[in-house]
Amino acid sequence: MREAVPYAQETSFIGAPYLPGETERARDIVLRLERVSLRYRLPNERLSSFKEYAIRRLQGRVRWVDVSALRDIELTVRRGDVLGIIGRNGSGKSSLLRLVAGVLRPTSGRVWLKGWPVSPLLEIGAGFHTDLTGRENVYLNATLLGHPKKVIDKRFNEIVRFAELAEVIDAPLRTYSTGMMMRLGFAVATAWDPTILLVDEVLAVGDEAFQVKCGARINSFRERGVTVLLVSHDLSLVRTLCSRAIWLDAGSIRAAGSPDEVADLYHTAVTAGAVADSLDAGTR
Repeated sequence: MREAVPYAQETSFIGAPYLPGETERARDIVLRLERVSLRYRLPNERLSSFKEYAIRRLQGRVRWVDVSALRDIELTVRRGDVLGIIGRNGSGKSSLLRLVAGVLRPTSGRVWLKGWPVSPLLEIGAGFHTDLTGRENVYLNATLLGHPKKVIDKRFNEIVRFAELAEVIDAPLRTYSTGMMMRLGFAVATAWDPTILLVDEVLAVGDEAFQVKCGARINSFRERGVTVLLVSHDLSLVRTLCSRAIWLDAGSIRAAGSPDEVADLYHTAVTAGAVADSLDAGTR
């Protein structure tokens, strides 16, 4: 159970317009984070249920501790970047993606976003309803991403073909395996060119052949100027797919640079046991 710390006055989440006189390089910037921090307020002891939490809250017996999920993040991402984000569980990777998606807002700092849409693939099954069929979920999920029915109709067969789910597309989603749901989610999220695609660890559950297909699609996005933020524990995947990488450690950027450089630094630190444990076990 967590409570967000109130937003600071300087916080903003803005779709910034292109400004007269901007250089071409400046126009390539699609995302900028300026001294972004995110804090949660958590109970300082484990509570067994929401009922216990509610009773103790009413009695004024819940004591809180502030936990920093992200600390003074400075980050600029350009059109066509494939940014790999690595780090241990609890380092703030998922929190960072959720800030970009607009699911969370920073406690302090500024998030500048140019262009729309942002297509988030943050967790398996997000935006899906397990009692609906695969077909119905394609339309539901694509509608939530802002696409009209006529456009979805035109892309539907390609989505099903890419996901390799033609034989079960009219079966309820509750009958799908985790890998099948991942394939459907990835196919829907990548059926259109977003400004930014956010991918959080979901590729880890796919089989090797489908991971190759996903990698090829991400590479085609990069060639067309789509920006991708990819969270992964698979360093080989980051080395192969990404053009840049950052290493998050306890909510801070510990290293940034080429995928090979950052992955090597991270691997060396993990091997030496020099990576900090995050205080917030609720973030990834």
